Amino acid sequence: MNKDLLSVADISKNDLEKIFELSAKLKKERGQSNYKPLAGKSIAMIFAKASTRTRVSFEVGITELGGYPLYMDQGKMQVGRGESVADTAKVLSRYLHGVVIRTYSHADVEELAAESTMPIINALTDDFHPCQILTDLFTIYEYSGKVEGIKLVYVGDGDNNMANSFILAAGLAGLELVIASPEKYRPNPELMERFPNVVWEKDPMKAVENADYIYTDVWVSMGFEEEKAERFEILKDYQVNSRLVAAASDAVKVLHCLPAHRGEEISAEVLDSDKAIVFDQAENRLHVQKAVLALLFDKEL
Repeated sequence: MNKDLLSVADISKNDLEKIFELSAKLKKERGQSNYKPLAGKSIAMIFAKASTRTRVSFEVGITELGGYPLYMDQGKMQVGRGESVADTAKVLSRYLHGVVIRTYSHADVEELAAESTMPIINALTDDFHPCQILTDLFTIYEYSGKVEGIKLVYVGDGDNNMANSFILAAGLAGLELVIASPEKYRPNPELMERFPNVVWEKDPMKAVENADYIYTDVWVSMGFEEEKAERFEILKDYQVNSRLVAAASDAVKVLHCLPAHRGEEISAEVLDSDKAIVFDQAENRLHVQKAVLALLFDKEL
């Protein structure tokens, strides 16, 4: 792997296969293995955004791999009071062995990586969410035995970090990706044009025909709260509900990166049904992130 994981663009097909293999192994051997590639290493977790799954899965994962997780509130760091990202990177590189960062600006994360001598892992920015997408691909692989050729339909806001990441993932893994969204939230055209296996469809019912997986995310991401009323009005016909699921294949599974807002982007009936595999998906964040950490720090892999 590259020194850093900032987006799926940093992953090769060979890297993805290694992540799948190692994730499955770490999942199977959890609690029974003495594998400690992070022994003696301190990994900062810099968070500017609220988190449940990301913080817990990384903190537990770093600990289980033998490392020391150091939680840092970005708002209480000097970078929040005017210190440059570059200076912060140079200082932290003297203290730490790696950084996991969950923040707003992707450009800041790119600068942090460029100025650091240690690995930087993007745990979410406004543009990309690579750890979640790698988890989603692994979950699909667990259920379907493959990723290439699988039809996944992403429903909702097509112009956010999850949609961007899925476009890159489709190019990497060979997904047949359909993004179903209103005109207002069409996916990034510059990303779309790079991958012929990614299409945009305005009609969600048409989009989900023969879908193997349906995926959705919250309609109002962190930082866009002032747009809530407008977003709800525009996206109201893009709810993942029983009617939409019935229009897909009989064996369709439903994914959601969570947290889910029941009755908004997904109905409670679908979320609680046997079609939804969201909690298996959430668990896999731990195993996949452990695999990513191991591949970045274990020189023998």
